[in-house]
Amino acid sequence: MTTADLPQTDRTPARPRGRLTLGSGSLIALVLLFAAIAATTTYRSDSEARTSGKPAFDASTYATSTYEPKVVPAIKKNAVDIATLHQAIAADTEAAGKQYGHRPGTGPYSYAATLTGTAGAVSNGLLQVTVDGLDKARVSVQVGPAINGTALRDAAGFITFGQFTNQVEYADAGTALNTAMKDKVLKAFDPAAVRGKKITVIGAMTPLTADVLTLTPVSIEAAS
Repeated sequence: MTTADLPQTDRTPARPRGRLTLGSGSLIALVLLFAAIAATTTYRSDSEARTSGKPAFDASTYATSTYEPKVVPAIKKNAVDIATLHQAIAADTEAAGKQYGHRPGTGPYSYAATLTGTAGAVSNGLLQVTVDGLDKARVSVQVGPAINGTALRDAAGFITFGQFTNQVEYADAGTALNTAMKDKVLKAFDPAAVRGKKITVIGAMTPLTADVLTLTPVSIEAAS
């Protein structure tokens, strides 16, 4: 049998399996699609300023516009005597929080508080204070150099997560307020100079229990 004797279909070369073939029309359409995508795509570097939406968060600007003009007056206005807070928290944490505090989300309550007591030694950035009537509680004031927590942000009562783009900015806001407080309150404060003296402190705290009360101050005054 010769090749000419084979049926016409048997003499048709088989296409390789798994290979996609495109007609000229399909190929042109694909090229035009990619060209359209490239023409309508904008490439922007990370350093390029945003031209729409919220401006980038600036911690220094936020601290300047918020700490002294807004946070300090709010905390001073709402400050509750620390002995009153201790008694309320020890009796019922939830009820105390609803009556005196502010809580972001489901976290612990933060409070604006004031105390008058005798300044003691500094240990691990905390100035120990003896307050009459709080023999069972450990009372202290953050004096740095590290200022921990977000009590100033949370106790102010008007700063919420929804005011920020994301969790990072919300956290940065708390840090910015702490930094501003260090510059305005602690920069000129000498804990050694007030040891043994009566001091009055106004500030914010986020206690986990009634027995450990740590204030982040917005004001420290010592008796002469």
